Amino acid sequence: MTEAVGQLPPEYGSLLLAVKERVRTAHYQALKAVNKELVGLYWDIGRLIVERQAGETWGKAIVQQVARDLQGEFPGISGFSVQNLWYMRQLYLEYQGSEKLQLLVGEIAWSHNLIVMARCKDPLEREFYLRMTRKFGWSKNILTHQIENQSYEKTLIGQTNFDKAIGPELRAQAKLAVKDEYTFDFLELGEAHSERELERALIGRIEDFLRAMGGVYAFVGSQFRLEVEDEEYFIDLLLYHRRLCSLVAIELKIGKFQPEFVGKMQFYLRALDEQVRMEGENPSIGIILCKEKKRTIVEYALHDASKPIGVATYQILKHLPQELKGQLPSPRRSPNSWRRSNNVQEYSHRVHMGVNANDTYAIGQRGGKPTFMSGFFCIYLHLEIRI
Repeated sequence: MTEAVGQLPPEYGSLLLAVKERVRTAHYQALKAVNKELVGLYWDIGRLIVERQAGETWGKAIVQQVARDLQGEFPGISGFSVQNLWYMRQLYLEYQGSEKLQLLVGEIAWSHNLIVMARCKDPLEREFYLRMTRKFGWSKNILTHQIENQSYEKTLIGQTNFDKAIGPELRAQAKLAVKDEYTFDFLELGEAHSERELERALIGRIEDFLRAMGGVYAFVGSQFRLEVEDEEYFIDLLLYHRRLCSLVAIELKIGKFQPEFVGKMQFYLRALDEQVRMEGENPSIGIILCKEKKRTIVEYALHDASKPIGVATYQILKHLPQELKGQLPSPRRSPNSWRRSNNVQEYSHRVHMGVNANDTYAIGQRGGKPTFMSGFFCIYLHLEIRI
């Protein structure tokens, strides 16, 4: 008979939280270990097939025979289809010359490896998407979306002043945080929209917005208030980059980039660093999102800027037919969709990211300072490796 539990002590909640976090962490690490062993098995099978075919007069039929024999010997184990064996062979042939890629393939799921192998042919491009998938825990759909939106190419040509404004220890990671162009194809906005409409639409799809930005951001607030010398200033969107440990101010512009935008952003970043940035955090970063930009004008404007700033463009749809332009409705504000509370919008949403159980998320503002909370309080983490 189960003994009745009396009134629980006040510390029970923290105990249960610690146990749950430990279980989730162990479960995630176990999945990673299983996945690494499975991909290693597939690599070895591909290598054995290639080596035998090279040394013997065996044709394609040998792969079909191996598949039948493996399925007969291990009926409860999936993954030994003829097609999958050909993928194993292809993986070995295409990655055997790169030690970097060999190490990375074991860090992500087999299904993700197949997507990268099929859609990316350049070794550096493959390395980029493998690393990003490992870092951010991209699902298959997100990975495919990132490839289709040419995230690799956009990252390479991003316009920033980070070479001068950010130290070498953070520079590479910071450059990955700013693309040259962002695609917000999840928004229901026409070509004609205001900056306020764009801001509200992004907030209304906050999970999709964070994913489009790279998946490693946490939302802090919109129209984030700063006060300097009794005058108020408002940042359109304020995010927190968890890997850089930096606040990221985003200014939305529906027109062309203008040089004066940089001066305004420098002012915001200085105020954030002086008033909001916490001890141990790195300097704040600014991203100016415009509808259009001319690269030379951006280059000149950033040349003498001392604060780290990136300038990018955004588009709503990649390919919008001419006859549909202007026909999409602007999003209507729902009274229940978001509400203002001490300069912070509060949302109920899930963010799908592969992260550590001890990661911290910025969730709001209190007394002029962003507040932080353990990830398992703030969001539900969807951690899975599909095999």
